[in-house]
Amino acid sequence: MEFGTSAFWLALLQIIWINILLSGDNAVVIALAARSLPAKQQKQAIMIGSGAAIVMRIGLTIVAAQLLQLPWLKLIGALLLLYIGITLVLPESEHEGDADDRKSGMVTAVRTILIADLVMSLDNVIAVAAAAHGSTLLLIIGLAMSIPLVIFGSTLLLKVIERFPIIVWLGAALLGFIAGEIVVEDPILVDTLKNLAASLSVPQSQLAVFSGIAGAVLVVVIGKILLMRRGGDGGETHTARAS
Repeated sequence: MEFGTSAFWLALLQIIWINILLSGDNAVVIALAARSLPAKQQKQAIMIGSGAAIVMRIGLTIVAAQLLQLPWLKLIGALLLLYIGITLVLPESEHEGDADDRKSGMVTAVRTILIADLVMSLDNVIAVAAAAHGSTLLLIIGLAMSIPLVIFGSTLLLKVIERFPIIVWLGAALLGFIAGEIVVEDPILVDTLKNLAASLSVPQSQLAVFSGIAGAVLVVVIGKILLMRRGGDGGETHTARAS
């Protein structure tokens, strides 16, 4: 596909639109991961995490079709996403810490963003790759243009979280729901779940919804239990600290 042709621009618009539709869950993860950092580091974590996630997604898109056929990959990814959802609802320590502590917090936030984005992008990149029609240039341009969308969404969500901490729990539940949906799509479980759906006389898509709900409930319940063990208030979480 040649640069500047009508087909090129049409495909680019399709990729941008796909990224607009699929950027919501990524913005949630970035906002939750950065919320406990000082205000200055929040901006840095959003910029670094968003940029690195897009670069990683470009590479992932190129090999996505092959990756999605690997057994156990989605199952492992779902477990990682459950773990991330649970850890994101747990409060950080109250003290500001020294420079090393702050640097460690930044590294942890960026690592969380990258891992979650990797897991959640396994299916999304298929749509982007299809819209690119094999053009690497088109793929890179389209995904690079999605960075501002993710940054804007994350920044806006951080401000909302400061006013409504319950959104932290809703975001964590969303990650659990996505994890539950990913599990039922793993090649190793496809035949088993197909037979289960037939025996229950329900469509497989409905099993995915049930699994997603179970994942969301699991994240919230485990998060509450861990908070109570820590002596914290299960109804509240820490939001961003002032710089």
